[in-house]
Amino acid sequence: MEKPPFNPYVAVVIGVLSVSTAAVLVKLAESAPASIIANYRLLFAVLIMAPYVLTKHLHEFKSISKRDWMLASISGVFLAFHFILWFESLNYTSVASSVVLVTLQPIFAFLGTFIFFKEKFTIGAVLSMTIALTGSVIISWGDFQISGLALWGDILALFGAIMVTGYFLLGQNVRKRLHLMTYTFVVYGISSLTLILYNLVLQQPFIGYPADHWWVFLALAIIPTFFGHTLFNWALKWVSTSTISMSIVFEPVGASILAYFVLGEMITWSQWLGGSIVILGLSLFIISTTKKQKPKITHSTET
Repeated sequence: MEKPPFNPYVAVVIGVLSVSTAAVLVKLAESAPASIIANYRLLFAVLIMAPYVLTKHLHEFKSISKRDWMLASISGVFLAFHFILWFESLNYTSVASSVVLVTLQPIFAFLGTFIFFKEKFTIGAVLSMTIALTGSVIISWGDFQISGLALWGDILALFGAIMVTGYFLLGQNVRKRLHLMTYTFVVYGISSLTLILYNLVLQQPFIGYPADHWWVFLALAIIPTFFGHTLFNWALKWVSTSTISMSIVFEPVGASILAYFVLGEMITWSQWLGGSIVILGLSLFIISTTKKQKPKITHSTET
């Protein structure tokens, strides 16, 4: 196997730290609607990728079948609504609650493979899913005690997790037939167009935001996207999928710590308890399903 230019585990650590910034960055752009933040995150990412993809991989676009275009398009729509729902959830609930609940995506992915691909449940998977879902109930109950709006934010985050599950399940087969950068460019491009149309329909303003917000939009396109997910995909050449999956489970920890220092967000007892239970359940779930994947389950989140 080709020797990596530097330790891939360092890349994984950098990736976790990078994706942990997403929720806090969204909170910093507080005067912009969630759909506008999502719009510019993806649009700037596409513009940054364009010179490389259109010079190195332009020939691949001719070989994309109509079916793959359709799947990639629907996948892009799911990704757009994942960002809308997740970013909107941050207007109502804390970073800790929102990120933990969005991280439940692997469980929704497993349920999706059960429904559409007849994936069999193991006792370990059922127990670990039960543990993780119990943790999410504790978080939601604690947030409901704080306010009904916090609970609404939790619900939006859960729907965001469902949307990103659709994005992965629809796109994973297309991804196998295209170069990573080409596939990402196509899906991000379609997702960005979806968000532009969405914002036009809602008549959301595309300009007029404070200067610091534009830096936040750019940071979202670079830090969690390229220093996060791109590094994870690079590391997969030398590091197992389960290792990447386990590392992403700890994203809520990094996000919560960052939210405490940057935003001054305190973590309630229910978030501590529920979040710890969710992380435990997800860790056990990934361990129990890693050796039994038919088809392959994607244990990652697009954050």
